[in-house]
Amino acid sequence: MTHDPKTPAGLTRRGALAAAATLAAARTLLPSGAFAAGPGPEVAKAKLGFIALTDASPLIIAKERGLFAKYGMPDVEVLKQASWAATRDNLVLGSGGGGIDGAHILSPMPYLLTTGQATGGKPLPMNILARLNTNGQAISVGNDLKAVKVGLNSAGAKARFAQLKAANNMGKVAMTFRGGTHDLWVRYWLASGGINPDTDVSTIVIPPPQMVANMKAGTQDAFCVGEPWNGQLVNQKIGYTACLTSEIWMNHPEKALGLRADWVAKNPRAAQAITQAVLEAQMWCDQPANKPAMCSIVSGRQYINVPIGDILPRLLGTVDFGDGRTAKGSPHVMKFWADNASFPFKSHDLWFLTENVRWGNLPQSTNKMGLVNAVNRSDVWRAAAKAIGVAAPASDSRGVEKFFDGKVFDPANPAAYLASQPIKHLV
Repeated sequence: MTHDPKTPAGLTRRGALAAAATLAAARTLLPSGAFAAGPGPEVAKAKLGFIALTDASPLIIAKERGLFAKYGMPDVEVLKQASWAATRDNLVLGSGGGGIDGAHILSPMPYLLTTGQATGGKPLPMNILARLNTNGQAISVGNDLKAVKVGLNSAGAKARFAQLKAANNMGKVAMTFRGGTHDLWVRYWLASGGINPDTDVSTIVIPPPQMVANMKAGTQDAFCVGEPWNGQLVNQKIGYTACLTSEIWMNHPEKALGLRADWVAKNPRAAQAITQAVLEAQMWCDQPANKPAMCSIVSGRQYINVPIGDILPRLLGTVDFGDGRTAKGSPHVMKFWADNASFPFKSHDLWFLTENVRWGNLPQSTNKMGLVNAVNRSDVWRAAAKAIGVAAPASDSRGVEKFFDGKVFDPANPAAYLASQPIKHLV
């Protein structure tokens, strides 16, 4: 299998690497870290996991550009994980047991770990220190669904999935982790078109890097995953992008920086130092001029391991949907810093918990705000932002959120939002 390594702008991997080298040579780091004038981090080391996804870039760039070292933690390791289940298992182990201390993680996962829902009933308290990005995910389908014009509205797929169900061959819709963001996006999309994700299709768990291969093998009909895998599917002409998740909910939250709560409690200054490094990396990643160099780094074999052309175009707002639709200068781009993308709004975590109640992953009796206040450490984000001289949002709530189908989520009244959804599975 071969790929054209050139981007639409004509950027080759060699040229991008040269650009990255130039930028790296120009950077200036504090020789003994930003904590030289005061108490430094309690430790110099931490192990952070990541999945091969574009939205892991802030962690990768913080490592590659020496930002962890800049803030007094030169021995931070950024370690590739095979799947979200592997991330979970390694967080349970902790670095002392051969695992990891924290990770680039699906935003609901720290809650599913804290409650024990994702760990067989044994709680693993977690903290969210930052959001890593907004947008940048998509729902993709096989080429056979072009005939029914499956797009933003999934209603076109309803008859197709009903046909498969009648033939005792349930349509297979893949996501990446039960109760995670991709599970919630694809369930929202299906339900908005009158498709019950619990009874009308079979939802299956597939690790992100395996999505394209599975679609090629014909073992699934649709999937929801982060970039670059949707772009790669189109580039390989195996399927097309039905919709971008930001078309469902513009500027939606996605991945988070999550750490074990016991590690944060033991090493609060180190936790802030990691957050400062990640925030600075997010600012760097969001500069358009830096995106080619960023892609040259994160596309490498030890990270995402794909051609630059699978990553860069959609980061720049150039979208080939694969079914004849194209967009340039699209506002539906992954954001790392712009529009408060980095801030861990508690209102967003409340939505994730409400959706997990909607689909039976958490009981209706869950004290959602109590859980949010225990897991979400927006205070650490604010302290980190203050230390590096950037402003923080005035509130921990982004306010009322609106979805493409007219539904509204008011964080002051999650029950009303839940009641407005006709398809759900409450326990």
